[in-house]
Amino acid sequence: MEATDLTGTDLSHAAWKKSSRSGDSGGNCVEVASNLPGVVGVRDSKRPAVPALIFTPGAWSMFLGGVKGGDFDH
Repeated sequence: MEATDLTGTDLSHAAWKKSSRSGDSGGNCVEVASNLPGVVGVRDSKRPAVPALIFTPGAWSMFLGGVKGGDFDH
């Protein structure tokens, strides 16, 4: 996969969503914004002011495939 420079990506219009499995009690959650053109944002729900991680849609899809395929299970 080709490297893409996402420095300076504008996330001001991101629609952040938590997993339905995170519940209402908080906990250790991440939020994902997939409504942005050409990028997917990921951030810590407890620390929204900390800069988000930014992925291309292809890289995000590969990551999710690895999660679903058990690549990160220990």
